[in-house]
Amino acid sequence: MKIAFIGYGQVGAPLADHLQRLGHHITLAANDPNSESVKKALTKNANLKVAAPRVAVSDAEVVFLATPFQANEAALKAVADEIRGKILIDCTNPVGANLSHGLNSVQSGSEMVQALVPYTNVVKAFTIYGFENFEDSSYPGYNVKPAMMYCGKDSAAKETVGELIAQLGWHPLDVGGLEQALHLEHMTLLWVRMVRIMGHSPNLVWAALFR
Repeated sequence: MKIAFIGYGQVGAPLADHLQRLGHHITLAANDPNSESVKKALTKNANLKVAAPRVAVSDAEVVFLATPFQANEAALKAVADEIRGKILIDCTNPVGANLSHGLNSVQSGSEMVQALVPYTNVVKAFTIYGFENFEDSSYPGYNVKPAMMYCGKDSAAKETVGELIAQLGWHPLDVGGLEQALHLEHMTLLWVRMVRIMGHSPNLVWAALFR
């Protein structure tokens, strides 16, 4: 599958690396191919491709949005025509002062992203943990895989994202429509508070158990 990454820092870079090693064609959408973030990603995996944002997105079937939330609007406007009709995986979270919800819980960040690009199929995924678990999702010794919850309004788009989640070693758990994104964003804040503030291990994940 051809996949483009808008944003390839602590979250995007490990996802791009793992997906390329799984056989996908990964392109980093870069305004500056010599930026430090591009160099770091290529140091980890020299097989990642780099292209201007419009080219990278135009050629892709799926686009990962993994920028800081405040950069989303400008990043999406830059590829507005090219991203039309694509699956857009929103990996971003609006975070406000004192680890509050950045949009005051009135609207989810993913719903804002969907409003910015209404002609895409936005799926919220890869947001409920810190970057450590995107670098390594394996939890040997357990008979369950860590859960990756995701949501979106388009069932076909969610099916594609669920397959990518499974390939990356997670248990894909579809939690519903895009209105559920707000709850996933609060789960992210919960994880961050527990790990970054309270001192729990960053290797903390959720699991779904079924009887």
